Amino acid sequence: MSVDLLVVGLGNPGPEYVGSRHNIGVEVLDVLSERHGGSFRLSKPERARLTDVRVGDHRMALAFPQTFMNNSGESVAPLLKRFDLDPTQLVVVHDELDLEPGRIKVKVGGGLAGHNGLRSIKAHLHTGDFIRLRIGVGKPPNKSKGVDHVLKRIPKAVRAELDVAVHEAADIVEMILADGPERAMELANRKQP
Repeated sequence: MSVDLLVVGLGNPGPEYVGSRHNIGVEVLDVLSERHGGSFRLSKPERARLTDVRVGDHRMALAFPQTFMNNSGESVAPLLKRFDLDPTQLVVVHDELDLEPGRIKVKVGGGLAGHNGLRSIKAHLHTGDFIRLRIGVGKPPNKSKGVDHVLKRIPKAVRAELDVAVHEAADIVEMILADGPERAMELANRKQP
């Protein structure tokens, strides 16, 4: 199976994490799969829920690692090998505490901003040169509440805002697939101050 892009939504497996800030990347995968007729199945060798979809003339694989967030690289590295892709053909969709809720940014490479999922991927790929699609979930009230902030269900007050962001992020993934990350960065990063 040949694909042009691997899109990984970061999160934690298990029903208790559904709807949490940390699993916002997985919600983007669900939207893309629904839009394009995908059907997730468990791929044991890569420890991921996986599907592939056609969008126009291109094909992309969508993967949700079934490792916990801090070990995402254990799933992502074998997925890249499976599809014979290099890291520049990888899009990692993840929550970002340093952005206000609903704000979206695209970047290639760069720092990890303390995100353990990104740290694990970089360690396993031996490079940080992959595309990141960052979805703002806002900062916790204080640093000691960081874990609770990302692992608890998203409160109704910000849920509607994040639902819009999830659909916009899915649009941006499609743009990356069709036109490359530079165009997506130009539009996504300019759209929001």
